[in-house]
Amino acid sequence: MRPDTSPRPAHPPGAGPATPPADPRAALLQDPNFRWMIGGSALSMLGDQFTLIALPWLVLQMTGDTLVLGTVLALISVPRALFILIGGALVDRHSPKQVLMITKYVNLVLLAALAGLVFAGTLSLWMVYALSLGIGLATAFSIPAGTAMMPSVVARPQLQAANGISLGLRQLTMFLGPLLAGLLIALFGAGGAGHTAADAPAHANATGIGMAFALDALSFAVSAWTLSKVQPLAGLAGLSAPTAAPQAVLASVAQGLGHFWRDSELRTCFLYWSAIALFIMGPIHIAIPVLASSSPQLGAAAFGIIVGAHGAGTLLGMVVSGMVPRLRFGSLGMTILAFDAIIGALFMPLGLITAVWQGAVLMLVIGLLGGFMQVSVFTWIQHRVPPALLGRAMSLFMFIFMGLAPISAAVTGWVMKSITLTQLFAASGGTLVVLAALAFVLTPMRRVTDAAPATR
Repeated sequence: MRPDTSPRPAHPPGAGPATPPADPRAALLQDPNFRWMIGGSALSMLGDQFTLIALPWLVLQMTGDTLVLGTVLALISVPRALFILIGGALVDRHSPKQVLMITKYVNLVLLAALAGLVFAGTLSLWMVYALSLGIGLATAFSIPAGTAMMPSVVARPQLQAANGISLGLRQLTMFLGPLLAGLLIALFGAGGAGHTAADAPAHANATGIGMAFALDALSFAVSAWTLSKVQPLAGLAGLSAPTAAPQAVLASVAQGLGHFWRDSELRTCFLYWSAIALFIMGPIHIAIPVLASSSPQLGAAAFGIIVGAHGAGTLLGMVVSGMVPRLRFGSLGMTILAFDAIIGALFMPLGLITAVWQGAVLMLVIGLLGGFMQVSVFTWIQHRVPPALLGRAMSLFMFIFMGLAPISAAVTGWVMKSITLTQLFAASGGTLVVLAALAFVLTPMRRVTDAAPATR
């Protein structure tokens, strides 16, 4: 007998209006549908961290060439940035669940092949290039599908809490995953046994690396199974499917961009976030490692502590957002601008730190503010955008940071040849403060409110 795949009701029929629970997080965790989705998602995100550690290690073991490593990472990140808007359009044309399921099967095949080739000792560099390209392309479709799926599974009043749990788990996996992956590779580093001494550098840690890829493949298999258990809320099934004749994909992308441009609040926010990605993301990714490596009183351990403090702050901010989702300084837009101005002010003195604890405290608070607003922004977009455009909206949001951040990093590397690190931190932080002030004075962003649910 086939399982019942009909959409589930938001609450039992005939039960009268649903009464919001005192703690929406507790209600979510009692919902088997949400548990299926979030459990599989957390497992998949944890598996991703294994590949993020194992793949660079594999390339360095094979070649020892940082240029090759950069090429492999580019083959993942560049297609992801280029195709993520198309991925969003396909999500809206079909359904988030369908697209996400396909990407899980694709990643399962790619990672299983990578693991098998590592175990067999037959992996060539061109295979690494090809598989990395495939992983990058699959990610371009899985990201908008995953972020667009939540509103079809969770009732709108619970979106803030659901996003807080989801993003918090992602942050947790980003902390635990690399530790577990590194431990796995270290423990099973004897996998090179059986190869000649001359081959040892190329095959060192082969067993651990292969196991890391295999575990990621397994995580996709299990998360595909859990995803099959997830059913949309009643009345939401099929909303992503077009009611008119399907558009060409590029025309669909253009239609989505046109809609977002005509919405003054969405346009303002997306342009504002684009400016932040260009002016701030590069210094965060480039300048902080340089700060740790160039300061005698800091070093690699300090870099890890500072980055870890930022991650801990981000996780804490997401938890706080779930606990007090309506914490605002006036409107949502005012809160975003206020938090960004504070983050800019905290970023400015980073170039002057002389002790690890100073950098850790600054980055902890920066992460706390950023984590809180990340949940709020995700929820706002999900409320603001019509369901038929949600995939394209989330893909555009992701493109802003995934596509523009590498440009910012490249520009930062060039700028650092002409100015000091202290000047870079001060200029970047000051720029963020100025951007927030200009957005407050010149744009409608200060009037952005937590939108009422979009008409479905």
